[in-house]
Amino acid sequence: MGTRGGAEDPDRSMLTTLIATAIVLGVLIFVHELGHFMTAKAVGIEVERFSIGFGPRIIGFRRGETEYVISLLPLGGYVKMAGMEEMEPIEGGSSGEAEPAVVQDGAGQGRGSRDFDSKSIPARALVISAGVLMNLVFALVIFTLSGFIWGIPIEPEARLPAAASAILPPGTTALGEVPEGTKVIAVDDKPISDWGDLRNALISAAPGPLTIHFEEGAPVTIEVPANDTLKFNLIQALEPGQSPVVGEVLGDGPAAAAGIMSGDRIESIDGQEVGSWPQLVAMIESRPGEAVDIGLVRDGEYQTVRIVPRAETALGPDGGERVVGRIGIGQSPHSVPRERPTLASGIVHGAERTWGAATMITKVLGDLVTGKVSARSLGGPILVGQLSGQVARIGLEAFLSFMALFSVNLAILNLLPIPVLDGGHLVLLGVEAVRGGRKVPVEVRERLMQVGLVIILGIMFWAVGNDILRLFGL
Repeated sequence: MGTRGGAEDPDRSMLTTLIATAIVLGVLIFVHELGHFMTAKAVGIEVERFSIGFGPRIIGFRRGETEYVISLLPLGGYVKMAGMEEMEPIEGGSSGEAEPAVVQDGAGQGRGSRDFDSKSIPARALVISAGVLMNLVFALVIFTLSGFIWGIPIEPEARLPAAASAILPPGTTALGEVPEGTKVIAVDDKPISDWGDLRNALISAAPGPLTIHFEEGAPVTIEVPANDTLKFNLIQALEPGQSPVVGEVLGDGPAAAAGIMSGDRIESIDGQEVGSWPQLVAMIESRPGEAVDIGLVRDGEYQTVRIVPRAETALGPDGGERVVGRIGIGQSPHSVPRERPTLASGIVHGAERTWGAATMITKVLGDLVTGKVSARSLGGPILVGQLSGQVARIGLEAFLSFMALFSVNLAILNLLPIPVLDGGHLVLLGVEAVRGGRKVPVEVRERLMQVGLVIILGIMFWAVGNDILRLFGL
């Protein structure tokens, strides 16, 4: 049920997932490569090919000097610039056109007047960095526009709600015993002033013991899970201000058939009080195919309806698939207080969310390198597809936020100093600057690109392997 519900038949669910995945990957790859393309043109570099995807060409057309194509493997893209010979083994060779006239540089190397290597180091660095910058700008724009369209959530005090104990991960269940309304004042040695501080502290917390201090009562020590899904469940279980008020009712879902309407407030499930939206989700998800009596209030009157949650497949806490109950309702957007931003505050909000996402992703990468986070948590295209489909079913705001977050993720990953990636090219430019402008030989660059390709393929195979293991619940 999640924030939206998503009581869809399997075929419709799969179609939603495929469309959402195509949009996420297609838009973000296009945005990234567009950055390279526009800056290359701006500094006078000839662009031979603009490709979404790798491998054999599926469709395309030529306009001017540039061939625009969609290629077979939709896991990236590239802008082929004249003079980047080291990219030839990766991209499948030249386009078959005549080579441009060449001039000689100071080292005696042949180069075209519009080749990549003919430009200054700052110009080339700008071209290489432009894809990353475009991804960050895209995220900033999406986060900012979301604030203007739906409003900026007002962070409440860091008081614990009635925790959705059913989704608290192992090692954190003691929080379910903390009285509702207890105010959090610190996490370890970090002072906490509002829910935003608490959320950020939990997101940035390393796996392992974490002590939460309260204004009244003894502190509680929990075990922060290493698994991202489990950590998300922890944060969701404590999320405040999520009243169980129905916002959307899907026309083909069990809730619609039972007569549930937008604006209904869910009070109980089989006589058990419901205090928050995450708690409602957890209670319904635990009852797939079982009849439940839902108590609700409509226009001040209490009534009870019986519903059988539809059994659907979803990602479980361990990343594997599980069967959950869904009734096809969505959370009311008014359950979280929001404010309309000014132009300045909207941009600041977008910048803060972009910076927060970049900080979080950088920390996760660091934890992967140091071993604090297991490499089993690494996800590939299958996981991206699953998440894309899930957030698409939640709603447009969640889907756009996911795209913005994933855009930041692509930007950070592309800055890794691995040959083939933008970060690897920037390292080579740095070496060239240190060498007083003497370029790294083409043969060396080609060899480094081949090594980088092997590294990237290895990471991809590992990620896809993790995805497959999750599908089987391993």
